[in-house]
Amino acid sequence: MDVYILDLLVIGLLLLMVTLGSGWIARLPLSYALIYLFVGITLSPYGFNLIQVRPDANFLERVAEIVVLISLFSCGLKMNRPMQFWAWRSTTRLIGLLMPITIFSVAAVAHYILKLEWGLAILLGAILAPTDPVLASEVQLEDPNDRDELRFGITSEGGLNDALAFPFVYFGIHSIEKGDWRTWFREWLLIDVVWAIFAGIVFGFVVAKAVKWLDKKLESFRTPDDLMEDFVALSAIFITYAITELAYGYGFLAVFVAGIAMRRRRNAEYTRNQLHFIERLEKLAEIGTILLLGSMLRFQPMFRFAGDAFLIAFSLIFVIRPIGTWISTIGLKVHPATRWLYGWFGIRGVGSIYYLGYAFGNGLKGNDGEQIAWITFWTIVISVLLHGVTSTPLMRWYERNVEHNESLEQNPAQHEA
Repeated sequence: MDVYILDLLVIGLLLLMVTLGSGWIARLPLSYALIYLFVGITLSPYGFNLIQVRPDANFLERVAEIVVLISLFSCGLKMNRPMQFWAWRSTTRLIGLLMPITIFSVAAVAHYILKLEWGLAILLGAILAPTDPVLASEVQLEDPNDRDELRFGITSEGGLNDALAFPFVYFGIHSIEKGDWRTWFREWLLIDVVWAIFAGIVFGFVVAKAVKWLDKKLESFRTPDDLMEDFVALSAIFITYAITELAYGYGFLAVFVAGIAMRRRRNAEYTRNQLHFIERLEKLAEIGTILLLGSMLRFQPMFRFAGDAFLIAFSLIFVIRPIGTWISTIGLKVHPATRWLYGWFGIRGVGSIYYLGYAFGNGLKGNDGEQIAWITFWTIVISVLLHGVTSTPLMRWYERNVEHNESLEQNPAQHEA
C-alpha cells in the first residue's frame, strides 16, 4: 500500500479530530502541540512507520523558517500598545535582561559541566534562547484589545527573541569558524548587532508602509476581495523578509515590526481579518512542524546524549528561566504570580529548530553538531510535555485569581453594575 496515501489519511483524521474535538481538548490539561508530538512519534519508525522521511538540515531550516515568519507577523499584529517605553516595560525586561541571562547561563553550564568550548556553548545557549510564539498559543494574546500584562509580555517576547537571539548565534558560528574572537569581534558588533538590528527595524516599517500605501491606492481602481486581501499579509511577510535579508539585516525582526506597522496603520476590522487568516496558517504550520519533529526522534542518539540533554533542559526550565525572570522583573509593577508565570512559560520549539538548522548550514558539524542537535531536540520535547500539561490549568488559575481580580480593581463601577 502507498505510504503517502496513508500519510494523507492520518493527517486528515488528525485535522478532523482536533477541529471537531477542540471544545473537549480545550478543557483538558493538554496542548495541541503535545497531541501533534505524540502522533508524530506514533507515525515514526517506532510506531506505524508511516513517516519515513529523514529531512536534512537545510530542509528543516527552511520549514522552520516559514513557520517562524508566519508566527512573528501574527505576534506583531497582536501588539496593542503604543510605541512608548513605558507600554513595553515587561518586554524590555524579558528581552534586554532575561535573554542574555538565559544565553550565558546555558553557555556556562555547557562549558563548565559538559566541557564544550565557549563558542559552541554560546551557540547552544542562543539556539535555546527563543521562546516559541507558535507553541505558546494558550498563553498568547487572542483578543487584540486584551490589556493583560502576562499575555502581552509572553507574546511580545516570543516575537522579539526569535530575531534578537541571532547576534549570539553568529557569535557562536564565528567562534567555530574563525577562532580567536579578537580578530572578528569588531565586525560582529558593527554588522551582526548594530546594522542588522537597525536594518530590521527600518525595513520592517518601510516595507509595511509601502505595501499598505499601494493596497490603499489600488482600492480606488478595483473592488476589494476579502480572500485576496488576506494574501496581502503573506506578501508583506515575504517581501519584508527578503528585502531585509538582502540588506544583511534581521528579517525575523523586520517581519515582527511589519506586523506592528500593518496593525497600527489599518482599521480594527481589517487587522482582525488578517490576524484570523495568519493564525489559521500558523496552526497548520504548527501541525506539520511538530509532526515532523516527533517522526525524527531516534532512540539510540537520544539515549546517547540523554544525560547532557537532561542537564541542560532541566537547568533551563527549572532554574535558569525562573530565577533569571525573577531577577529581570525586579521593580516591575505586576502581580507576583505574573512574574513566576513569566518564568514558567518559556516554551521552546520551532525557533530553536530553525537556529539549529541554520547552524548546521554554517559550520556546525561532526560530534559537536550531533550533541547540540539532540540536546536541542530533547529540550523541545521536554518543554512540549511539561508546558503542554501545565499551560491550561495554570492559565485557568491565573484568569480566576489574578486577571479577574485585577480587572475588578481597574473597573469597580462596571462590576457593581
